[in-house]
Amino acid sequence: MRIARTPLALAFALSLGLAACSPSEEPAATPEATPEAAVADSAETADRDAQVDPMDAVLAGDWRDADNVARDAWRHPRETLAFFGVGPSQTIVEISPGGGWYTEILAALPGEKGGYIGVINDPAKSGNERAQNYYTEANTKLRDKLAARPDVYGEATLVEIDPKAPVIGEPGSADVVLTFRNVHNWVMAGNEAAMFQSFYDVLAPGGVLGVVEHRAAAGKTLAEVKTSGYLPEDYVIGLAEAAGFVLEEKSEINANPADTKDHPNGVWTLPPGNNHEEADAAKYAAIGESDRMTLRFVKPQAE
Repeated sequence: MRIARTPLALAFALSLGLAACSPSEEPAATPEATPEAAVADSAETADRDAQVDPMDAVLAGDWRDADNVARDAWRHPRETLAFFGVGPSQTIVEISPGGGWYTEILAALPGEKGGYIGVINDPAKSGNERAQNYYTEANTKLRDKLAARPDVYGEATLVEIDPKAPVIGEPGSADVVLTFRNVHNWVMAGNEAAMFQSFYDVLAPGGVLGVVEHRAAAGKTLAEVKTSGYLPEDYVIGLAEAAGFVLEEKSEINANPADTKDHPNGVWTLPPGNNHEEADAAKYAAIGESDRMTLRFVKPQAE
């Protein structure tokens, strides 16, 4: 409870304080802070601030959808972004953000020297009315998500592209390009080479391309899995290398050995798609999300 201090109450409190001190006892002087102590306190505060991981605050952000947070155990955002070397001082490009699962993290991360660019399809450049309607609705939802929290996403930018002839931004203007579970869509549409070339063009020399994609069973050819949502790992690596990238490292962060990759409706049978008979819900819930390759490529430094 907060108590109001009236002039009378203050005078009474002061008289009690004076009566408590005998004339021979001087109140103890408060030690003055020395310049050395002030410097030490400032250094300690700066050191403490430097140890704060900005990813902690972002992952715990109240702007994240609860359903998205529940999937952290499958998507491993902290480990994945650390593997790709993503940080708040970078210009981060996310390709095809979809519903914004990673956007909630990436668009909230950049500091004063960084920035977030989400690359979405221009509905007018889509091949048919169904696709146009899909991208119009998806783009509107993503824009609404960003607009709902200007305190978090205020500096985020969305860029519409023609996926058949994509231009993401000024050449060499990005530090990192990230794509999560999108390559199979480009393969089915036949524009995968153009997309990877656009990643190479927008990245600065030394920039990183991070790819997470559903991984086909070993030995499977592209023709065998092209419509399943899964892709052969060596095929995805070949796409990046053909554009000029160098494979720097692979990770098993997003691997799932329980995924048999032989589901009746491809990768969409598994969570979160759950395109299966209700009777099989427990079976696919036990498998969990797909087995995914996690690949880090680098654009070579200019010679």
